[in-house]
Amino acid sequence: MSVELVATRTEVYAEVTPAGAFYATSSPDQEGNRAILLHVLREGHRAPFTTEIASQWAENNHTDEALRSIFRLQRLGLLRGTHQARTDSTLRLEDALPPLLARLSDQQKTLLADENGFYLAAAGFAHEAAEELAGLSADLLSLQSRHNRLLKNNLRVNTETWGLLDPSGRSELGFWPLFIGQQRFMLVVSGTPRLQDQSFVTLVQELDKRYR
Repeated sequence: MSVELVATRTEVYAEVTPAGAFYATSSPDQEGNRAILLHVLREGHRAPFTTEIASQWAENNHTDEALRSIFRLQRLGLLRGTHQARTDSTLRLEDALPPLLARLSDQQKTLLADENGFYLAAAGFAHEAAEELAGLSADLLSLQSRHNRLLKNNLRVNTETWGLLDPSGRSELGFWPLFIGQQRFMLVVSGTPRLQDQSFVTLVQELDKRYR
């Protein structure tokens, strides 16, 4: 249950929402609001929210300004409060990924590939298909880099997601880039993506622990 983030005697922990996790990892730029979200992603469960912690996350010694930044992210639905802090998974990344990936597609068909064309884990795809999709993911990441100026500066397209669509515009296969630290990954989702699921936040947290 989401609660307001307030610095009171009641213990409230900050956590990133699925929308916040997506925003934090959708660009290699990890300054400003993205930096705050990444701090919360890594540290929000360790201690209840306080004004001191808000200043640390916002990297701002002016408490009022730091709190305004935190509360603005909450109003935007990128952060929320909870009375129950999450617990860290004890699973190895290799074991944790497949069930998380399965929950991110209505068809339970998702894979995660790196920028070099290798897949880290897959759910629902045969090994041969996963290998080829990983190679396609690397090509799309390269294509995005080559045409980034056109798409972002000229056309003002503020997303790096690619998709194969049916005649009604619904995604049959989507390619969602994730920027973790200095590394790029591609999330390949068959059917309707379910990136609003809490499993997406857990996926980002697990990748961040390994690759940041």
